[in-house]
Amino acid sequence: MANIKRVSPAEAKQLQDEGWLYLDVRTEPEYAAGHPAGAHNVPVMSAGPRGMAPNPEFLAVVEALYSRDQKLVLGCGSGQRSMRAAEMMLTAGFTSLIEQRAGFSGARDAFGQLTEPGWTAAGLPVETATTGGSYGELRTKAGR
Repeated sequence: MANIKRVSPAEAKQLQDEGWLYLDVRTEPEYAAGHPAGAHNVPVMSAGPRGMAPNPEFLAVVEALYSRDQKLVLGCGSGQRSMRAAEMMLTAGFTSLIEQRAGFSGARDAFGQLTEPGWTAAGLPVETATTGGSYGELRTKAGR
């Protein structure tokens, strides 16, 4: 989408250092296994009995937690889900969104070949625990 700026993992980390919040839109298990240090987790998709399905509360939770002008860097595993989340949020009126195009694991082409290293391959800080940043904590804070 033309209105959403896309950045590399290193650029996303620089934005974090400047006060932007990294919003990880991967599933809860993916987030728990490792995520960018300081990231919040609101999954845009959830694993269900028939595979991945949209999280029906995604937009409601995001709208309850963040102002429309909150500076947010959106990231996922490879850049697909974060772009979907960014498009949804842009449509809902969010104005300061940047998408981290290579995600946590790296962007891949149609043949599965790595086209851009992700957050981990770039050697950026990763953590497995974030007080206040897990989806369960954020969902409670949002009153859901």
